[in-house]
Amino acid sequence: MSEATDAVAADRALKARHRAMWAMGDYPSVASHVIPEAGAQLVEECGVQRGDSVLDIAAGAGNAAIPAALAGADVVACDLTPELLETGRQVAAVRGVRLDWREADAEHLPFADGEFDVVMSCFGIMFAPHHQAAADEMVRVCRPGGTIGMSNWTPQGFIGRMFAAMKPYAPPPPPGASPPPLWGDEEHVYELLGDRVTDVEARRRTVRVDAFPEPGSFRTFFKSCYGPTIAVYRSLGEDSDRAAALDRELDALAEEHTRDGAMEWEFLLLTAHRTA
Repeated sequence: MSEATDAVAADRALKARHRAMWAMGDYPSVASHVIPEAGAQLVEECGVQRGDSVLDIAAGAGNAAIPAALAGADVVACDLTPELLETGRQVAAVRGVRLDWREADAEHLPFADGEFDVVMSCFGIMFAPHHQAAADEMVRVCRPGGTIGMSNWTPQGFIGRMFAAMKPYAPPPPPGASPPPLWGDEEHVYELLGDRVTDVEARRRTVRVDAFPEPGSFRTFFKSCYGPTIAVYRSLGEDSDRAAALDRELDALAEEHTRDGAMEWEFLLLTAHRTA
């Protein structure tokens, strides 16, 4: 009993750290200024139609949930971080759409089995630390025959390589946690979903990012706005040498990927249907 209690306490502490990490900086600016079309693209690939019940997992400020609502769907946007949900409410109000904003853990969703026609996640569920638990929940809440869709950064693409560059400077991950970019590996996602889905289509796509014409501008922006990057730098404390070394690695990575003032960031776009 004490082991189970300890496990629950450890999970709560881990999720509290994740919640605080995503509340740092300004992730809505990342979504709106760096990858503004990604959410609408996922909604289109999922075939969202008027009247569909849609769940957007790890929705952030709604970069996919709001386009789904604009398409006429009945949308629930859930996220671990209430600060992001509040921003989403404000954006939705400006755009004149209504949707349900719910604070929820992707690994423990407060929804019934088969409740939604479409279950999707745009660069969100990949950050849940326990991949199988999150995948199980994603499948569970989708109705038989319903659509599952997600966009995830690949390990080989720019963001995947950014996480690899930051890893030596970050605290060690908790036991059982998996690297987020694994969700961008087709075989990993196939294994997570198993025979519970059919009609799987996985396409590697790229998004053109022209917000950072100079390599150093990428690092400056992400150090100010992107929670995972902010958290790594904060973990270095007063170690200016290691911070400077990480600066150089991120600048070199950005320079490697920049051509004519823009970068191409690779991601995996996957859609499937839950088996009956």
